[in-house]
Amino acid sequence: MTQIFAHRGYSSAYPENTMSAFVAAEKAGADGIELDVQLTKDGEVVVIHDEKVDRTTTGIGFVKDLLYKELRQLNTNKKGGRKEPIPALKEVLEWMTSNQLICNIEFKNNRFPYDGMEEKVIHLVRNFHLDNRIIFSSFNHYSIVHSYCLAPEIETAPLLLEGIYMPWVYCQSIRAKGLHPKHTTISDRIIQKTMENGIAVRPYTVNQEKDMHRLFNIKCTSIITDDPVKAIKIRNQYKKRP
Repeated sequence: MTQIFAHRGYSSAYPENTMSAFVAAEKAGADGIELDVQLTKDGEVVVIHDEKVDRTTTGIGFVKDLLYKELRQLNTNKKGGRKEPIPALKEVLEWMTSNQLICNIEFKNNRFPYDGMEEKVIHLVRNFHLDNRIIFSSFNHYSIVHSYCLAPEIETAPLLLEGIYMPWVYCQSIRAKGLHPKHTTISDRIIQKTMENGIAVRPYTVNQEKDMHRLFNIKCTSIITDDPVKAIKIRNQYKKRP
């Protein structure tokens, strides 16, 4: 059965990449969560998508230029109400020891290199003994190859904005066990051929019902969605089929 990953947590209903969004995804019944990591000025691995804090928080500036204590003072709940800070990755991983979720960690290092980020993340994952429940992905494929060299036991998956020829061959060449394509750029036939060659396929970001039906119908490995509740409701229709 197709797994459901909550994109930046249950981000259609909660501030993205926050503990509230991750906890809500678990309660909704998601199989996993997807999150993004970057480094603060003082080297803390934090969970945030954009290189700048402007869009998602009450602050301004680049993550790389802020100290961790400064970043923690910002509020991702811009609509008001209870303060929702940017979490450190170690906070999320510690919480994961209380559940069975899979976590797709995306390295946001295609704009800024964040030297040493892979090593820091791998250290944290190993420290919490979560090696078999983590997937590393990135648009920076050099980064995930580096991660594989450092920790071959942790699955890697390249992110793709556009389609490529025989993606399973490319994944095998970089020792990746997964592929995370933009769902509009990959056909059913290529998804099925990739899975037949032993590569998990997890398209992003699948929010429309028709797209969910398409991928559930071909038993795609997983989907990554902002709305796990909608996805689970639709997936349940397929569970009832003989």
